[in-house]
Amino acid sequence: MKPVFLATLLLALLAPAGAVAQPGPEQRIEAARRRAAEMQIPVALLDSKVAEGRAKGIPEARIAGAVEHRLELLARARQAMGARGVAPADLSMGADALEAGVTPAVLNTLAAQAPAPQRAMAIAVLSQLVRAGEASEQALARVRAAMSRGPDALRELPGEAAAARSGQQDPAASRSPNATPGGRGKPSDAGPPASVPAPGEGRGRGRSRENTKT
Repeated sequence: MKPVFLATLLLALLAPAGAVAQPGPEQRIEAARRRAAEMQIPVALLDSKVAEGRAKGIPEARIAGAVEHRLELLARARQAMGARGVAPADLSMGADALEAGVTPAVLNTLAAQAPAPQRAMAIAVLSQLVRAGEASEQALARVRAAMSRGPDALRELPGEAAAARSGQQDPAASRSPNATPGGRGKPSDAGPPASVPAPGEGRGRGRSRENTKT
């Protein structure tokens, strides 16, 4: 036993000062889940990230990094949106918005003003506009104006904005009864991107469609 003890002691003396074993991917994921629970962030929003990554065969280390990054965004979204009965879907969309470049102040304003059934959709539309290059404040003004016209106008806003940027109208709009002479009419048939949820859709559940960041 003495040689074994001496060898162990020698290895301990030769180890770098302060060296500790690094946690593996599983430990990192579990630590993130514990932190989420402590912050009252739905753990399901992280579990869906893990499940999607594993389904795609992504290495565990990269999944762990994506989960940690997602938790950081969710925590920032929680802080920006406040404790106003934010549903899991709202919080998930808020995290997407911050990653898209929406400022925390604008996210806070929209979360406070959007009706609960439309909040997730409004935040998703805001993110679409900001990703397309609009400033947060400008995008917020457009989303608020669309909300005042109803859920359909809100859903159509990303398509209308895309048509305006390209300088083209939806061909169906020029054939609609609302078209004005010269073919300029409201692109009422323009649909939203697939990522924009319908009013009330996805409330109270996690974000199953999000892509794992790699």
